[in-house]
Amino acid sequence: MRQRKQLIGYLLMAGLVLLAGCKGGHEGKPVPELPVVQVSVQEVVEKSVRSQIELVGTVQAVESASIASRVSGQIVQLPVVLGSQVQKGDLLVKISAGEISARVLQNQARVEQARRNLAREERLQKQDASTPETVKSLREQARIAEAAYEEAKSMLQYATISAPFDGTITRKIASVGDLASPGVVLLELENGEVLQVVAQVPEGLILKVHKGDILSVFIPAAGTTLHGEVAEVAPAADPSSRTAPVKINIVAGVDLRSGQFARVTLTGSDEKSLLINEKAVLSSGQMERVFLVDDNNIARLRLVRTGAHYNGQVEILAGLVPGDRVVVAGVEKLQDGQPVDVKLHTIDGPVSHEPGMVQERP
Repeated sequence: MRQRKQLIGYLLMAGLVLLAGCKGGHEGKPVPELPVVQVSVQEVVEKSVRSQIELVGTVQAVESASIASRVSGQIVQLPVVLGSQVQKGDLLVKISAGEISARVLQNQARVEQARRNLAREERLQKQDASTPETVKSLREQARIAEAAYEEAKSMLQYATISAPFDGTITRKIASVGDLASPGVVLLELENGEVLQVVAQVPEGLILKVHKGDILSVFIPAAGTTLHGEVAEVAPAADPSSRTAPVKINIVAGVDLRSGQFARVTLTGSDEKSLLINEKAVLSSGQMERVFLVDDNNIARLRLVRTGAHYNGQVEILAGLVPGDRVVVAGVEKLQDGQPVDVKLHTIDGPVSHEPGMVQERP
């Protein structure tokens, strides 16, 4: 029994010696340290952001018309071409009126016959040779004949189509010799002197747009920014698109054309947001990260969630608080836990107060 206790003691002592030897071996291998990296940082501050929303629109003429015929017939005159400038009242289309003219003459003859029949029957009634019912029936027939005659004369007028306003032919579909049919478009006419932009506004913002508001309109094709006045606001949204059209009057220019693409900016109220330089954010897939610098000048990786972008800065929705220091230059060289040498501490100053820009609160 005594020998067994001595053996256990020897084994414990041997184990302690081995542990001590292993510990000493690890201490002999120094852990490599990360080098110090020079970085520039920016302090996270709360700023006043004027919210803005960009809408897509299309330039359109305020006055536009699809020219169609009201009668059937062969086109015998069409004195305009694509791009023709016309004045109000100018001839646009002339349709063969042979059949209509014949109908006018036919109905005119019926009117004359109906009037003669009525006059004869009225004379007979005075001689007690006709009844009031017969006279009444002939009088009604005369009215029907006169109505048909007036309708035929109107149809004859429809064979000649004139320009309803000053404008430009923007589309020519028909040609001389074609058969015109009622309701089928032959030409399209626009007045390019008065233009507007039609934009679709989401239903959640429609109550923020009012007639008379001045909005910023950018026309990429013309490379110009205009300020237009809201002329019309739809009272209800389209259930299928959940948007409502808004019409904005703009001043026509040399480079502006109907159909051009437009961007309309809606400017909202000022709201406080955390902003940092866009260069501070590292994106990998859907993950966005920044490097913070702690009080010991050690870089710490932090996940963030970003929002809108404003003039080179990005809104931080989650992950940072005011006063945090984020690395804005030298981010590519950093690793989590790496010591840094802060060479430049920057805080963005006020930005010009324009729609969509950022300005510090006083």
